[in-house]
Amino acid sequence: MGGTKIAGALVDSRGRLLARARRPTPAREDGATVMGAVAEVLDALAADAGWPRVRAVGIGSAGPVDASRGTVSPVNVPGWRRYPLVEEVARRVSGRPVTLVGDGVAMTAAEHWRGAARGRANALCMVVSTGVGGGLVLDGRLHTGPTGNAGHIGHISVDLDGDPCPCGARGCVERIASGPNIARRALEAGWHPGPDGDRTAAAVAAAARAGDAVALASFERAAQALAAGIAATATLVEIEVAVIGGGVAGAGDVLFAPLRARLRDYATLSFAAGVEVLPAVLGPDAGLVGAAAAAAQGTGLWQVPGAR
Repeated sequence: MGGTKIAGALVDSRGRLLARARRPTPAREDGATVMGAVAEVLDALAADAGWPRVRAVGIGSAGPVDASRGTVSPVNVPGWRRYPLVEEVARRVSGRPVTLVGDGVAMTAAEHWRGAARGRANALCMVVSTGVGGGLVLDGRLHTGPTGNAGHIGHISVDLDGDPCPCGARGCVERIASGPNIARRALEAGWHPGPDGDRTAAAVAAAARAGDAVALASFERAAQALAAGIAATATLVEIEVAVIGGGVAGAGDVLFAPLRARLRDYATLSFAAGVEVLPAVLGPDAGLVGAAAAAAQGTGLWQVPGAR
């Protein structure tokens, strides 16, 4: 569940997507209209021949979410504030158990089950895109926290007197490292878009690869913020790997090279210094695969491969 699309799939115990459904999110409409689009996705999946074999339902939603209450309040869907999404979905899935997690946690579950963090006992997985989210695997199991938001690295403050963040704090990782903020910072520093007028972080990345000093500096600043957040997480919970996905990760070495270099500046204690940084591998299907993995773990249906 996101601000742009509502996607659903039937996922088997090997992480394969057997059927799909998708609708655009009517993000500016009222809550009932948004729920109507969710219901259409569920109806499309229920019409598939595999639906009778479905044993649990997982939801990965843009946040904030509150799994303890089964509610969601996506910042880019104003019609949903503390919306009882678990209750509404449960009414439509014939008594099957429903598990809710944040979208960053869902991505983490996916990358631990089928992706770059597979086989790792302790991991941080991150989505760096329009925002910055994340989740944790601790002792081989997805660690969601009481509300389903544990590991939300985007709102760790890494610049104590930095710019105000929409969350209400200052100097958050998201305020520095998200795609829109990479582009904003480059533009403010004098970067000029190309003839096509593209002002996105992807365009800044292309300029950086071509050697533009301002574009490179903006990505280096983002990498520094990510490195500080990863190091703080490693110091707290002793992760062994940080997996990074999302659109900004598509910049490749423009992001990963300075990130790995700056991580050495912050992760200096012996138990944190060995953290490996890897790109995510599951791409846009991670949310669907991860919602299934979270549901499987949450209900004990089957052991998620890769967990210890």
